[in-house]
This record gives sequence, structure tokens and C-alpha cells, in this order.
Amino acid sequence: MSSVVLGFQEMEKTQLMVVGGKGLNLGELSKIEGIQVPEGFCVTTVGFQKAIEQNETYHALLDQLTMLKVEDRDQIAEISGKIREILIKAEIPSDVVKAVAYNISRFGEEHAYAVRSSATAEDLPHASFAGQQDTYLNIIGVDAILQHISKCWASLFTDRAVIYRMQNGFDHSQVYLSVIVQRMVFPQTSGILFTADPITCNRKVLSIDASFGLGEALVSGLVSADCYKVQDGQIVDKRIAAKKLAIYGRKEGGTETQQIDPDQQKTQTLTDEQILQLACIGRQIEAHFGQPQDIEWCLVDDTFYIVQSRPITTLYPIPEADDQENHVYISVGHQQMMTDPIKPLGLSFFLLTTSAPMRKAGGRLFVDVTHNLASPESREFLLNGMGQHDPLLKDALMTIVDRDFIKSLPNDQKEQSLGKSNKSMSSAGSQVLIENDPTIVSDLIKRSQISIEELKQDIQIKSGSDLFDFILEDIQQLKKILFDPQSSAVIMAAMNASSWINEKMNEWLGEKNAADTLSQSVPNNITSEMGLALLDVADVIRPYPEVIDYLQHVKDDHFLDELLKLDGGQETRDAIYDYLSKYGMRCVGEIDISRTRWSEKPITLVPLILGNIKNFKPNASHRKFEQGRQEALQKELELLDRLKQLPDGDQKAKETKRMIDLIRNFSGYREYPKYGMVHRYFVYKQALLKEAERLVQAGVIHEKEDIFDLTFEELHEAVRTNQLDYQIISKRKDEYKLYEKLTPPRVITSEGEIIVGQYKRENLPSEAIVGLPVSSGVIEGRARVILNMEDAVLEEGDILVTSFTDPSWTPLFVSIKGLVTEVGGLMTHGAVIAREYGLPAVVGVENATRLLKDGQRIRVHGTEGYIEIL
Repeated sequence: MSSVVLGFQEMEKTQLMVVGGKGLNLGELSKIEGIQVPEGFCVTTVGFQKAIEQNETYHALLDQLTMLKVEDRDQIAEISGKIREILIKAEIPSDVVKAVAYNISRFGEEHAYAVRSSATAEDLPHASFAGQQDTYLNIIGVDAILQHISKCWASLFTDRAVIYRMQNGFDHSQVYLSVIVQRMVFPQTSGILFTADPITCNRKVLSIDASFGLGEALVSGLVSADCYKVQDGQIVDKRIAAKKLAIYGRKEGGTETQQIDPDQQKTQTLTDEQILQLACIGRQIEAHFGQPQDIEWCLVDDTFYIVQSRPITTLYPIPEADDQENHVYISVGHQQMMTDPIKPLGLSFFLLTTSAPMRKAGGRLFVDVTHNLASPESREFLLNGMGQHDPLLKDALMTIVDRDFIKSLPNDQKEQSLGKSNKSMSSAGSQVLIENDPTIVSDLIKRSQISIEELKQDIQIKSGSDLFDFILEDIQQLKKILFDPQSSAVIMAAMNASSWINEKMNEWLGEKNAADTLSQSVPNNITSEMGLALLDVADVIRPYPEVIDYLQHVKDDHFLDELLKLDGGQETRDAIYDYLSKYGMRCVGEIDISRTRWSEKPITLVPLILGNIKNFKPNASHRKFEQGRQEALQKELELLDRLKQLPDGDQKAKETKRMIDLIRNFSGYREYPKYGMVHRYFVYKQALLKEAERLVQAGVIHEKEDIFDLTFEELHEAVRTNQLDYQIISKRKDEYKLYEKLTPPRVITSEGEIIVGQYKRENLPSEAIVGLPVSSGVIEGRARVILNMEDAVLEEGDILVTSFTDPSWTPLFVSIKGLVTEVGGLMTHGAVIAREYGLPAVVGVENATRLLKDGQRIRVHGTEGYIEIL
């Protein structure tokens, strides 16, 4: 027979473009020993292409469809409808008709068949396309089968399939449809088997949904199914649903929905023996495909038939381990306020900079905390640190500890601690004594700045392999600065002083979160100074209407050169360049070296500057800072005054004064080490981009930015040899697109299970949306839900609601009066700056950007840690 039809046994793994995703998987399934697949064949995409190749109207409509965007729903519906009509009426090529008739005669014309679509862009590892094309059941006779083959072809252009392709970047003209024709089996019971739990992602747990009759009822959501969970060959959970309806095949063809006998509705659909038998089949199929599978099955007279298997595309990948032991991983992104995926070069640099045991998964980094949880002493240390930092993380870890998932070590076996890189994670509770001397901070800052200036000088003359050796050497210098014991002691002293103040003022005076007010407008905070400095840039531009008008219409990054023609242009350009020379290495997601910096794309700052001109009067930065400083000073005087009235009051006031001075002198410095790190990263990046230009000229890569898709070692090798397999870059770009769709978990185990923490809090209003209180006060205002900083249009008095904020968001903080984020803890950047600017803030609010709608009036309770919708 010609290649217009292939039997399941004849298909090859390489024939995706001929038989589509579903067909390919059925071909594979039918070759697994002991797995029963109802017999059938596939009308290949060759038939589809023959049917349309001469049809000029079809190709013209396809061209029109390709020009549309997702938003053009009406036009999509209209053109798709016309294409479907053409495909249903198109004459089926004669060789297809002959081949179908021949195969049906072999299997038996009297039998009923399922006719199912199989597109070349479905059931792929990164896009399932589940339910996008049509299936027809219980079709009898060659003519009816041919008619339904045309209907399947047409279903390639349902509105939902067309929109799904647009959203996932598939070209309509490159997607073809094959059609599976398969002997119908009429099951008593059918359902779906996931070889990994689709809710918790645990790879050790199989999840089975089962209902009576054909599986269509389950897939289309008509009926509730029983749900069984199996782990290590044992049934660990059963939920028996009330099954009121089932779909059955009719003798004369087609299907019907029937009521289930009331006595049968609450019975278990599968026996325990059948559940375990099906679980074994699932593990066999998973082993064959090498990844977790979503499998459709039917039970006919005690035999399980498999009618489909596809990869589960929604599971978060497991961090790779070097052994078979149980491991627990926590997300670095949630610590660093950056939960987006990071490019390979970015991951390399972060791994070179940290000394913590980190693993990659889904384009993100996770710290392996297994050893910390194993010994009682380090466990307590980690859990206390987490409790201060991110209660949801702590609660998830407690769940794991309670389960005995990790073997405990006796207390005398000290295990390596979490690398020092995550100060916020590892340091809480360690007492380091340090003099209360503000010059310590100015000396630390000066040392770091001198070191960066030397780096900028020395790197100028490096190139090729020398550059890579030089960067590796300089990273040792960066680590020395980051993990300088004196630097860590300053940060710890401020954190411990804040905790002490909050605890003691609550105990002695009934005053909650007193340290928040005392932390306002502290000196030496490089991040909050950055927000205020942008107000000063606005002051320079404010007197020049011509410049303001020009800035409102700029589109590209050459706007700084054009400024010189305008009155006030020179002053504006100088002010922006001065700002960039100090803060231009920052950007959203700045821990990823590949992200575009403000210096590389200054236009990012223009909307923020215009917002500042509109929302503030001249000299606002000085007034804001001074107001915070005065409030902190008044709070200090008030507390000391009240303490002196108490028994032993002079002693209490003296201790408190010492702690307040520690907060004022030292807490601003906490933001500095990261600024130093990001500054160095930008110097490295500029040097590496020069190497990238040489690689482009030599034809090794296509564009400079390609280097971000290589690890540090791979890039070094490409520069050394002037050679590279470009497939690597293409593959990494595809992987990155897939990673962008994943939501990283706070905590994941080596079984792939995602553990979700809960806030344990009483006495909150019933409708409250709960989070972590990180900056005191209560504020009402308009919620502005903003996911990209570039899209921010804020009025003074708005409350910013976003998924996470890193230092680059700080310039927005001057315009808002409250903050709500999905990610964050007590010591993450957003929280630190919110306290310093005196903004009530609640962070770690799960799904805040979905629960709160843009423009809603909300009330943020920064002291108690919840939000009300008004």
C-alpha cells in the first residue's frame, strides 16, 4: 500500500510529520510487549496535503489567517469557518479512499470504529494540544468513516485550535492532520491514568480516574469519576464518586448518554486487583517512553486496552541529584525575588558566585537542604531562619520533617551548612558581636567601590581565553567581598536589633513592629537612594516643556543623542547619564546576567521619570527622606520616654537606645552587597559581549545575544576554538520558552512532589486575603496590578500589586502608598525598602495578582498581614 495509510505496527519514531503526535504514540504503544491496543491504521498527512494542494481558495484563506493576531477573534472565526467548509467538501483523493476501504475490509466492515484526529503539533513534550481536535466514536461503514475523516481534517481549524496555535507560536501552514481509524472497544469501564500525581507532581504516586462506559464522558466533564492513588504497589487513597451518567455506544452507530442504576452509582468502578494491575501497566508504558505519561484506558471483559498515551507537560522538572537518596530542595528565586527562568549563562554566573549546594531545574536554581534537615541542630537553625524570612517555606519544610522523609542524623554529626550565599536563609540567629560604629559601613562600601574601579580598569586589556581566566579569578574577589565576615556581621547586627526591638517593645510597651518606623530613611541604603535619585532627575527636566513633550513620544534608545537639539536637552542628558553611571547596571531580574540593563536600554526609565514629573513637586526626594527621618526620630524619643516610666526604666531605655542606633547605623548596608555583585556582573557582561561580536563576525553564532544560551564553560570553549554546534542554542531557546510557562515551587522533593505551605493565623476577617506582614500601617487605595515594570502607570496613592519586586522596582515605590507581592519575606528587598519608605506592605500573598483586580479599592493591613477588598 502507498504511504497514504500506515498500520500501527508500520510506524517509525521519526514519522511525527506523517502520523501526528497521537498516531506516533499509538504506534509506539502497539509495540510494547503485553500492552493491548485496539487494532487500526492511520491516514497519514500525505492524504490531507493531497486533498488541499490544488485548492487556491484554501491557500489564500490560510495566508489571511496567518496575518491575524489572537485579539482578532471575529475574523479568526469567519476565516476558520470558511476553511472548515472547504475541507469538509474537499474530494478525498482516490488512493486514500482505496487504502481505507482495503484496511476496513481486512479488519471487518461490520465492526464499529473510532475516527480520531492526530495533528503534527500535538502530544509534544512542550505543548499537549489536548482536546483541540475532534474525535468521532462508533462509526460504521466505509462511507461514514470517509465522511468523518473529512470532519477530522476540518477540526484542524476550529477556532480554539487556531487560537491555541497562535498562542504557542505554531505556523498554521506547517501543521498537518492525520486521522486514526481504530476498532471500537465497548468498555464496561474506562478512564485516565496519570503516572505522576497531577496535583502534587509526585512521580512515585499514580493517579487513576475511572467511570462507567466510554471515556468521553470523563474527558468532556459530564461525569464525576472515582479517583484512586497507588504508590509502591499499594493503594494509598480512594475517592468513590457518585456516578449518575455514562456514555455507551449504540448498535446502529453513534453514542448515547444513559442514567446509571442508583444501586450502582456509589460502587467502586474498579476492583482493588484491577487498580493494581492498571498501575503496573502504567509504569511499563512510562518506562518505555522515559517520562511521566497521561494514559487513556478501557476495560473490556477483564482486559485493559490502552487507546492513548501522551507526556504530562505540566509537571515541574525535578532538580538533578547525584544519588538515589531522598532530597529536599528550596527555591532560590523566592529568596532572590526573581521567579522567572534564568538563561544558561546567568545560571553559570550565579553558581560560580555561591557556595551553597545548588541544583538546576526548569531554568531555575534550588538549594539542596537535605543535610540541613538531617541534623536536629542545623534543622532548627534553618527552620528559624525560614520562619523569619518566609513562613510558607518554613511550613512546607515542617510538613516534610513530620513525615520522616529524610533520615535524621544523631546530633553530634554536624553536616555542612547552607552555603553562605543566602544570608537571609542561613544567618538568622547567629550572634556576631560588632562595634556600633557607622564608619564600618562606609569603609566596607569604599573597599567594594575601589575594587570595582580596579576591575573596570584591568578587564579592558583582556580578551579570548585570558578574559575567562581573569573573570574566574575576579569572582573569587567578589566572593571575598560578599562573604566578608565583617559585612555579614553588620547585616546580622541590624536584623537582630530589629527582632530585639520588636520583641521587647511588644513585651514592655504593647507596641507592635516598632522597628518598622525606626527603619525609615536610614543612611547608606543604595537601593532606596536610587528611587529618590530618580526624583532628582525629574527636577532637572521639569523646567523644560520642550524636553518633556519630546520624552512623551520617544520610541527607541537613541533618544539621548537627539536631546541635544532641544532647550534643556544637554542638562537632561547629563542628568540621565549621571544616574546611569551609578545605577545603570540594574534591571528587572538582575541576578540573571543576560537581562537587559538600564544602561543598555535607558528608555525603560522614561515613563518613571515622566511619572515623577507629574506626581511630585520640586525637591520631593529631600522632603521624603527628611519626613521619614523625622518620623523615626520621633518614634525613638517617644519609646525611650515611655520606657523611662517603667520599673528599671533607665536600664531598658539604655539597651533600647543601643539597639535603635544599630538599626540606624547598619540596616541600610543590607542592600549593598547585592549592588556590588550586580555591578561586577555588568562589567563581566560588557567584556563577554565584545567576545560575542567576534563570534558573530566569524559566523560561529548568529547574534551577540546567543551567548546567553551557553554556559560559562561552553562559551569559553567556543571562544577558544571558534567552533560551536548551533543546535545547542536553538534547543536552549526552545527549552527557555517551555520554562517560562512553568511556575516554580517554593519547595520540591526528589520525588517531584511540590509541598505547599500554609499561614497558621487566627482571628482574621473571613474574607481576608492572607500574607506576611513586613511593613506596618494600614492603608486604603486603588490596587494597580502590574506584572511588568515597563507597563507601570501610577498615580500617587496607588497600591502596587505584583508577583515580585527586586531592586529595579524601587523607583516606583516613591509613587505608591502600599505594596502587595506574591513572593517575598521579611528581609527581601521589597520589604526592606517598603519599611524604609514607610509603606504598609504585605508579601507572600499566594495568587495576589489573580485574586486582586486592577482598579479595585483595597485596604492593606501591613501590621497584621492581610488585605481586604472594599
